[in-house]
Amino acid sequence: MARPVLAALALALLGVPAAAQQRPAVVSDDAFRVCGDPANLPYSNQAEEGFENKIAHLVADEVKLPLRYYWMPTGPGFVRNTLGTKLCDVIIGYASGADVVQNTNAYYKSSYVLVTKAGGPLDGVDQLGDERLKDKRIGLVAATPPADYMLRYGLLAKAKSYPLVVDRRYDSPSEAMIADLVSGETDAAILWGPNGGYWAKKSGAPLAVTPLLKEKDGPPMSFRITFGIRHGELEWKRRLNELIAKKQGAIDQILLDYGVPLVDDLDRPITKARG
Repeated sequence: MARPVLAALALALLGVPAAAQQRPAVVSDDAFRVCGDPANLPYSNQAEEGFENKIAHLVADEVKLPLRYYWMPTGPGFVRNTLGTKLCDVIIGYASGADVVQNTNAYYKSSYVLVTKAGGPLDGVDQLGDERLKDKRIGLVAATPPADYMLRYGLLAKAKSYPLVVDRRYDSPSEAMIADLVSGETDAAILWGPNGGYWAKKSGAPLAVTPLLKEKDGPPMSFRITFGIRHGELEWKRRLNELIAKKQGAIDQILLDYGVPLVDDLDRPITKARG
């Protein structure tokens, strides 16, 4: 699953300190303070090259405050040591429904994707039950929702597994999955949409990125992504929700420019910015 979604699931078991005292407009009145991972493209990095970095700048401009980051690798303790210590006030990407943070409204929704070689024998495959996937070696991040469907369809025996949680300063499983597909080590790869779309685009190879929106009777394959903030900061949530609604078109365009496959609330693909 994507890093924001993975982080939400991994951190859901961790506690977070009591909610901070609510302030009337923005939590900090001298900066837009963002909790960020310093090495987690396509989401963020310390050079501010990720799409979450671009969205953070968009928000900072709108609230008319300088952007300030608190950097920490995503993993156990991330929320507790960022939002929880009040060193920053918002995580730009967090899965909706994660109790460890208060979620704003979703600013995008994406799904897992199947990445294949364009023009190859798997062209047009949009379901994991497709007979053309039988006996194919498929790259998959361990313990993510697609694994349930691959088990159901007998695809795990030949699958190549990649680690779920890593320190992205030293390892990049999604990038490795795409490299293995391009080299022929694997026949296909299943990734969280933002990872699949971005690294397929960066590879320079002719790859097809197909959202997996037809899987039924199993775990969800699409997820809403929000801003994560501290519980109890209701005015801050209201302010961010208004900003998301106002800037939805600009946010969509940033995401589309990074190759993020977007879907609406009915899981229909979004191919151009709304607004």
